[in-house]
Amino acid sequence: MSFFTLLSIGCGGFLGAVFRAYINGLVSKIFQNPTLPLGTLSVNLIGGFFIGFILSIASTYSINQNLKSFLITGFLGGLTTFSTFTYENMLLINSNSYFMAFANIGLNVALCLVFCYIGLFAAKLLIV
Repeated sequence: MSFFTLLSIGCGGFLGAVFRAYINGLVSKIFQNPTLPLGTLSVNLIGGFFIGFILSIASTYSINQNLKSFLITGFLGGLTTFSTFTYENMLLINSNSYFMAFANIGLNVALCLVFCYIGLFAAKLLIV
């Protein structure tokens, strides 16, 4: 992997992580003290949509590998939050909020798959 590819991933990761913090703060402002970690769910849904969208576009058009690495591995990798998702579920389980933990797991997995599909579909609509 070239230095420029690694730099692209790093810059994308930085921006994705900053955007994740911004979205988490925004969601926390809108939904004060939610029982479900809605900030994490939000960024995971956004990430699911855009990975589907970008990969669909990339399968039709030639996209520079460094741009693809910047967007998918870097930005979306920094934006989505599997480690945070895992930790938040452990907090819910440790506080005996089993229903909320399993609801959070189910919503993140099922809705991220749906949003990825919607992203794929949206990209196909744009390139027809």
